[in-house]
Amino acid sequence: MYTVAVRRDFIAQHALVGGEWGCENKPHAHHYVIEVRCYGIELDRHGYLIDICEVEARLDHLVDYFRDADLNRLPEFKGLNPSIEHFARICCQALAKHIDTAALSALKVRIWENESAWAEYREAI
Repeated sequence: MYTVAVRRDFIAQHALVGGEWGCENKPHAHHYVIEVRCYGIELDRHGYLIDICEVEARLDHLVDYFRDADLNRLPEFKGLNPSIEHFARICCQALAKHIDTAALSALKVRIWENESAWAEYREAI
């Protein structure tokens, strides 16, 4: 199976809700790193799994939307704790809607909120 991956970073804010997590319950920022991985078995006639420029452009658009945002105020997080688990799912599903996934068997998004903590969401295509 082939994998193509693209990574970006950005800063956004959030405050966790629904539990007692100390300072995490107060608004704070993270320097997030997001990585999208595209998986598939077949390459096209040019030897590509997917147009990496398209993936980069769509990821850039997504990152621009979340950059410097307060996640708690965005409609995607309405009624949700803005955890990195939810964040990874929201980003994965948004990207799956906007890139050509015809040759893919899966799409995965991993988001780090610091150097040692991350969550990922994988969607079969």
